[in-house]
Amino acid sequence: MSMAELKQNGAGVIDVSGTLGFGLVVDLLNSSRRFFSSQTDLVFDLSGVEKTDSAGLALMVEWMVMAQESGQTISFREVPKQMLDIARVSGLDGVLPIV
Repeated sequence: MSMAELKQNGAGVIDVSGTLGFGLVVDLLNSSRRFFSSQTDLVFDLSGVEKTDSAGLALMVEWMVMAQESGQTISFREVPKQMLDIARVSGLDGVLPIV
């Protein structure tokens, strides 16, 4: 299991990689706070996520809240199928800004 990591690769695009699971997302949430301090629109690219569970989905929801509080727009791209399936089952697929 590889640690989760965030890396900004361009104007507002943040690459998310590794495992988004219980015990790992808290550190990722804390390290992501720096992205929510400007008016820049955010795009989280999840193509590097190797494994996830409902904690990864909870992280996405928290990022949505943080973006709303900071007045930023946010979207998620390349969301792994496993995460999309969890979102569908929980009814969040229509709420998350997935592109």
